[in-house]
Amino acid sequence: MVAALTALSAALLVAVVQANPPGYGGPSGPVIKVDTNCKYQEYDGTGVSEAFQRGLVIHELNAAAQNLVLDFLFTTKGAGMTILRNGLGSATSDPFDLMKSIAPVAPASNSSALNFIPLPREDEYQVWLSHQAISRGVNTIYADAWSADGYMKTNGTDSYGGYLCGVTGTSCASGDWRQSYANKIVKYIQDYAANGITVKYVGFLNEPDLNTTYASMQSDGRQAADFIEVLYPTLAKAGLKTQIACCDGSGWQQERERLTGIQLAGDESKLGLVTAHGYSDYPSYPFNTTKHVWQTEWSTFDPINYAWYSGGNGFQSDGITWANNIHNLFAVSNANGHLYWWGAANTTDNQSLMFVNGTSEVRVTGRLWAHAHFGKQFIRAGAYRVDATVTGSTALNVTAFENTDGSTAVQVINNSNDTLSVHLQGLNFHHGAQTWLTNNLHNLTEGYAATRHGQNGVVAQVPGKSLLSFVC
Repeated sequence: MVAALTALSAALLVAVVQANPPGYGGPSGPVIKVDTNCKYQEYDGTGVSEAFQRGLVIHELNAAAQNLVLDFLFTTKGAGMTILRNGLGSATSDPFDLMKSIAPVAPASNSSALNFIPLPREDEYQVWLSHQAISRGVNTIYADAWSADGYMKTNGTDSYGGYLCGVTGTSCASGDWRQSYANKIVKYIQDYAANGITVKYVGFLNEPDLNTTYASMQSDGRQAADFIEVLYPTLAKAGLKTQIACCDGSGWQQERERLTGIQLAGDESKLGLVTAHGYSDYPSYPFNTTKHVWQTEWSTFDPINYAWYSGGNGFQSDGITWANNIHNLFAVSNANGHLYWWGAANTTDNQSLMFVNGTSEVRVTGRLWAHAHFGKQFIRAGAYRVDATVTGSTALNVTAFENTDGSTAVQVINNSNDTLSVHLQGLNFHHGAQTWLTNNLHNLTEGYAATRHGQNGVVAQVPGKSLLSFVC
């Protein structure tokens, strides 16, 4: 049985736009003014990963459950995500939770050709997943390695940190392995191309500020630059258009330190993308770079929580908490993209947006519906965030994006307990506004009533602890 939230089966409501009654004197509540002439950063999209064999978990579901998961992640039935982050393996074998390398056996020396094997189990079913995601509208594949292979590193294993042999500060008896690592990355991208999949971005580090028991490799900014100086020409020589992403620091400050090192080395121009996570340091400011910035992994580890709002218990895994996280990422940190960690997984905490049990049970969380308001149903790649100011309330967080077709999507989060009469101004409301509501009673329910106020405004009652999206 596929278990989904009850509200999903309800018929969609029809949007209601009514004329104001005679004598209407204007808004009595908060006012939101959107200015599409004031543009900020470009929007690239939202996404997830199914690394560490969670693609296998989805593959093993029965047809109904599998389609529910894939549709809820990548179509407008759910989150409408357009980015998939795949794991580029480094392990010598592939029991569950490991990602096997395409070059698991060390060559005779650092100057010898690598011993490549075919993508193990279609890259732990990530090839299959990529095809499924692309067929549902995903337009960007980001491949990221957690580590180089153990024989390329100072500690001889792909786990427990260690450094890539050949970067500043290392001394390995086996020599410099930077070129071999670059060659492996190129081969991985070519293997995906042979399967009809374009890898747009590739990363070679994951949380390089940490030493972990699973696949990990440490690096500061100077050391990252040392490898970028090898990888960049290697990609070009192979005729690949894949761009380099770096460095997936565990938090905002950890990434800024590495980006600064790359900039000081004069290698920022070789990057296509700056990537950071939201764990160790909350995304709370923009990076000093002209490159696009993505938050590429973030979740929580508290006990399983399906709720949109859990009644003031302070759960960091509530849907409304994640709505505010995504808002802050775009509106405060000026990020261009946001990725949660796992989309669907058989986990026991909140690392995923959906929980899978066996081959048939799928449960959806409030976090998924938070992501849906920032997905492709409302905002499409190439849109720009535009100015949205709020007066009359400190309880509202508001984000606005103008799409390339001229439509504008506005996300209004009401963090108070009270229903607020919100007046939205500054857009063309000749034909009213479409609305979608999410809270404890609604999951992206279309048609929550908005009342026109003149030709340049609408008024809507936004319930407490809710997210209401407008599109006009």
